[in-house]
Amino acid sequence: MSEKITVLLVDDHKVVRQGVRAFLSIQPDLVVVAEAESGEEGVKMAAEHAPDVVLMDLIMPGGIDGVEATRRVKDASPRSQVIVLTSYHQDEHIFPAIRAGALSYLLKDVDPADLADAVRKAAAGEAVLHPRVAARVVQEIHGTREERTNVFTELSDRELQVLMLIADGKSNAIIAEELVVSIKTVKSHVSNILSKLHLGDRTQAAVYAWREGVVRRNE
Repeated sequence: MSEKITVLLVDDHKVVRQGVRAFLSIQPDLVVVAEAESGEEGVKMAAEHAPDVVLMDLIMPGGIDGVEATRRVKDASPRSQVIVLTSYHQDEHIFPAIRAGALSYLLKDVDPADLADAVRKAAAGEAVLHPRVAARVVQEIHGTREERTNVFTELSDRELQVLMLIADGKSNAIIAEELVVSIKTVKSHVSNILSKLHLGDRTQAAVYAWREGVVRRNE
């Protein structure tokens, strides 16, 4: 008999870990070798056990989230394949996770049998994406993201305000002063803007704003 596929569970909800472990434990070819309740602990366990597959939650308390944990797991144990198992399917979660090195992306309403199958496929280097996630990835590849043609429907009114001020060269402090909000709030808006538009930094955001007509030369 071939060796069992080893699995690491990373999720801050104990009941989720117990449920997943209980189902995977009855699979003859799968074995859970460790559990972690935070991203930091997950990275540590991955380095220690070098599992075949890591089931990674995205939103967890602590210093690092699931995206950063995925990146560090791949650094600590390159052979380990990461399957994101989350309740979130928005672009700002999908694309950073995939860029961080996740092979597969599943939602927590996945059928247990399908989850087990995804683990087997991940161990063989095959990706599995939730249909909704797969559709977004395909759209991304083909360059048909809605925000490329209509940024106004993707960003909130306040995010558009912040983007216009970024394009005008304003700093976070100046933006906070003009909008009468805290700098922390501005930073949160900037982070959301970059995530929604899949941009790397403020400079790219400013260029994007000018190119897409969010601001105009005569304004």
